[in-house]
Amino acid sequence: MALPLNFSFELFPPRTPEGVAKLPSVIGQLAELRPDYFSITYGAGGSNQDGTYETLLAVARHAGVDAAPHLTCVGSTRAHIAELLERYREAGARRIVALRGDLPATAMSPSAPGDFHYANELVSFIRETHGDAFKIEVAAYPEMHPQAPSPAADFENFRRKVEAGADGALTQLFFNADAYFDFMERCGKAGITIPVTPGIMPITGFANTVRFCAGCGADLPRWVRLRLEELEHNKPALHEFGLEVVTRLCESLLRNGAPGLHFYTVNQADPTLRLLKNLALPVPA
Repeated sequence: MALPLNFSFELFPPRTPEGVAKLPSVIGQLAELRPDYFSITYGAGGSNQDGTYETLLAVARHAGVDAAPHLTCVGSTRAHIAELLERYREAGARRIVALRGDLPATAMSPSAPGDFHYANELVSFIRETHGDAFKIEVAAYPEMHPQAPSPAADFENFRRKVEAGADGALTQLFFNADAYFDFMERCGKAGITIPVTPGIMPITGFANTVRFCAGCGADLPRWVRLRLEELEHNKPALHEFGLEVVTRLCESLLRNGAPGLHFYTVNQADPTLRLLKNLALPVPA
């Protein structure tokens, strides 16, 4: 199987000294695969902006690969977003992942507090202030954003982000390929042609997989959940089963036209490396 056209990894800013010490090795191992870029989240709760910047610099130091910082607008001001964009541009970033961000637990509507209420407004602001200096990725939700009132409303939000100037989209993690194919069919009917890259989460455990799915509203098929629960205390068998499930998912996506893969690594290299080897993609020995 040929290397996907769009091939990227997500990292998060480490929260412990051990995580900081481990990160260069993780970056180095993954960078050997020559991905298009690393995306870097804001960290837990969307608040770790300094950590995002430091991780961006770490990618530059240890990989020489493009880094795409996540930029969330919830609770922020135009002046602060402008400052971050300048900082990232000066650091060499050529790509931004533009997001609304997580709403406060007390939020009564999907409109974010601050100068930007929705991600499409953030995309428009980046285009107005920096033109085409950044390639802008936005989020897509094949199974619907957990806070959206309906699938139709969620898709309309996505369409507005595309019309505001998004170059591409990264999906939330999912384990049901049909959800992605249905989303792409809806994009086709709406005249949306930007690449929508599937977000892939390697399965490394029962509890963490269930937690990730619950947090983002992703459906974990019942048969997968039951098998993971059964194998919870047999790590080698669980890893093999999880590897097979996600391998088949990726094969189906690529075989049916997905433009590439975006891996949620959780700052671990080995699960993603095993998955890529299983896909017969070119990976260093």
